[in-house]
Order: sequence, then structure tokens, then C-alpha cells
Amino acid sequence: MSDSKSNDSLKTILDDASNLSLNQIRRLLKKMTASEIAHALESSPPKQRNLLFSLLKTEEEGDVLFELGEEIQQDLVSNISNEELIEAVKELELDEIVDILQNLPEERMNNILSNMSLVDRKRIEIGLTFPDNTAGGLLNTDVISVRPNNSINEVISYLRDQSDLPENTDKIFVVNNENEYLGELLISKIITSKPSMLVREIMDTEFFPIDVDLDDKEVATIFERNDLISSSVVDKDGKLIGRITIDDVVDVIREDADQNLLGMAGVAEDTFAPPGRAAKSRVFWLSLNLITAFIAASTINLFQDVIDKIVYLAVLMPIVASMGGVAATQTLTIVLRGLTLEQINTSNIRWLFKRELAVSILNGIVLSILVGLVTFGWFKDITIAILISCALVINLISSVIAGILVPLILRKFNQDPAIGGSVVVTTITDVVGFLSFLGLATIYLI
Repeated sequence: MSDSKSNDSLKTILDDASNLSLNQIRRLLKKMTASEIAHALESSPPKQRNLLFSLLKTEEEGDVLFELGEEIQQDLVSNISNEELIEAVKELELDEIVDILQNLPEERMNNILSNMSLVDRKRIEIGLTFPDNTAGGLLNTDVISVRPNNSINEVISYLRDQSDLPENTDKIFVVNNENEYLGELLISKIITSKPSMLVREIMDTEFFPIDVDLDDKEVATIFERNDLISSSVVDKDGKLIGRITIDDVVDVIREDADQNLLGMAGVAEDTFAPPGRAAKSRVFWLSLNLITAFIAASTINLFQDVIDKIVYLAVLMPIVASMGGVAATQTLTIVLRGLTLEQINTSNIRWLFKRELAVSILNGIVLSILVGLVTFGWFKDITIAILISCALVINLISSVIAGILVPLILRKFNQDPAIGGSVVVTTITDVVGFLSFLGLATIYLI
């Protein structure tokens, strides 16, 4: 099947599903990959999504479920029986099965495990012992290992005896008799080495295995920095227990990007979530924003007298607050990106702060001149023009302080700086903007 035909099927499903017969939809689904079907489900309202999923064969459902986001996955799984779910996931890899089962209510998960074969149950229970945000939550147990005393000829014979090599097998691993990790052996080296050579002569011992308790974001960083396709995973005793492959790491990167993007707006929901659920997921951050709005409003109220006497201050003060909020969000985004990529540390944060401060001062000078000229042309008052220019510079400087310190403080207290960070920095710049502009006006105009 060509990519163009597959893309045409996907487009037809998304654009015309409501006008197609069930048989037409089934034929289109057969032409699509699991990831494309998952994309179609995520791009559909709930009613249409449930219909599309119901048209899949049971053996197709597992692959599609794994490709879906957690919220949609849970919704669809809740509508199928335990027997159907067991049949759907039985051909998946360990980490894929674990990802699906660990999101189920504990009672249902235990019920499903009790109905699996003993071999499958033990295999899955091992995966469930590790938190899903660690290397253990990503690992597969489909590991091929050899001993250092094996010859390359013996390794090749062993590989040929396998019915099929696991996906993304670019290397195999070397262990001793106690299954302790010793090194890795690239498939390319096996092919190009003399059959009489021993594994210990050509194995690579420079790259260290990944600890099973390592955070999944750190795993993603290791893969990115070392251009890895797969890597070994060891327990606290250094014994090989599995491997992680690049496809699992890509999922971590994507989920982290989604979380950061949605978290900055205080949103964490399926695009087509029902209104009630969407409202529930947003109400907390909207409520928090309401509190911060009252804080800003109370700041304005402190200067009610000066606003009553000079009414056009009320027209100008949103300019100062708005410019500070935008500048703070820019700095916050830079810091969040640096923290996510682990580029920011104690050795360079001071340099970054100085850089952002210099940027804010330069922008402040340019923008304050522009705002001052517009204000003077509008109200013909040089004092007001100077005051708003000064207030703008002050607020842009405060935006840098807030944009850098807020995410660092949140991270220090083990809070996700992407979630709620924008609410906090916006509040700070609003309050500073109103205080600086109205405060200066009180001093020099009253």
C-alpha cells in the first residue's frame, strides 16, 4: 500500500465519515496503519470515534489502543469486555501491554491478569512493578544476550535459530553466567567480523546501560544525545532485565511536549472531550486566574483617587501590564524549554538571567520611546508620556525576574513549571505594571 493511498483513506475518514456506509468505512480502515487509525480516532468527536473503533477487528484494536493518548484510550477500553481486551493486547510487546493495563482501575486490571496464561501474567506483572515514568515502564523483555566466550559463528547460528528478531534490533547484549551486563555487540560488527573471533574481542564496553529507575525524560535525553536505536536496562544489581527502543522514547518526547504545551494554558484534555469533562479540567486554573485577577484589581483600587482625578490613566495602564505579561511569557517559554532539554543548570543560569535582562532593557528603551511618543501625541501631556515610558521599562525588567525565577522555584518544590507558571508570571507583571504606572502618577501628578 502506498503512502498516498493511505493518506487519501485518512482524509476521507476525517472529512466524509458521516456520509459513508459502514462497509465503506471498514474498507478504508483496512488500508490504514494503526497510527493512522489512532489519528483518525483522536480527530473525531466521541460518537464518531466510538463508531470507528467498533468497526475494527479485535486483533487490530491492541495496536490502535497503544497509539492513542491516555484519555481516549481509557474511554474506548471502558466500552469493551475483559475477554475482548485480553484478545486485543495478546500480540503486543510488554511495554505496550503495560501502558494499556496500568491505566485501568485496579480491580479490572487484576481481573484481566487472572484470566491470562501464567507465562503472560508473570511477564506483565514484572512490567507493572515499575512506575510508568521510569525506564522500567518503557522496557521490553525481548532481549537477545550472549556470553563473552561465544564465537561470532556461534552468535550467528543462534540468531538464525530465532524465528524472528525483535523490532529495532540494532545490537545484542553481552552478559556473564549470572546475567550481569558486560557490554553490547552491534549487529553490524557481527556481520563484518571473522566467524572465529570471540564476542569479548569486538564487544563495546564503553556505553553504560540504563538504570531501571531512571526518569523517562532522562532516558529520552540519553537517546537523543547518543543517537541510540536501543539500549539495555539493568536492575540495581547490574543484571540485564530488558531493553528500551527508540519508538518508546519518541512517545515519551511527544507526551512531554503535549504536557508542556497544554500545561502552560492550564489545560489537559482530549481535543474532542465532552463539555462537562473539558469544563472540569479547566475550572481549577480558571479559578486560580480569577483569584489573581482580584489581586491585580485590588492593586488598582489602591490608586482609585488618582484615577478619579486623571481618568485617562485608566486608558493607558493596560498597556503597561499587557506588555509585561507578553515579555514574561517569552522568557518563561525560553526557561521551560531549557529545563525540559536539561540545558539550564547552576553554572549557566546567571548568564541566562543577564542575557534576558539585557534583552528586556533594550526592548524597554525602544518600546518606551514608541509608547511615549504615541501617548504624547494622543494626550499632549509630556509628564504622562515620560511616566508610562518609565513604568514600561520597570515592568519589562520585572518580567525577566518573574519569567526566570517562577519556573525555577516551582521546579525546586517538585512542581511542574509548565502548569500554572504563566498564571503566576502574568499576575506578577500585572501587579508590578499597575503599581509602577499608578504609583509614579500619584507621586508626580497629584
